[in-house]
Amino acid sequence: MLALTRKKNQAIVIDGNIEITVLEIKGDKVKLGISAPCDKTIYRKEVYVQMSKVNQEAVQKSTIDLQELNNILGI
Repeated sequence: MLALTRKKNQAIVIDGNIEITVLEIKGDKVKLGISAPCDKTIYRKEVYVQMSKVNQEAVQKSTIDLQELNNILGI
């Protein structure tokens, strides 16, 4: 992990096309602005982890036996 110190209105650039700027610092909270191409999705980590968990659970629940599928399709 790269650890950087930035002040308000300072930024970092990732891969030449993603810019993260410190917008505001209040106490122990930092507000960040992120500029990235439209094809990049950006999530807060806790949201991303929850989405991954829900998707994994859906995959596990969607497992269907081939014989059961044949019965449903009448094959």
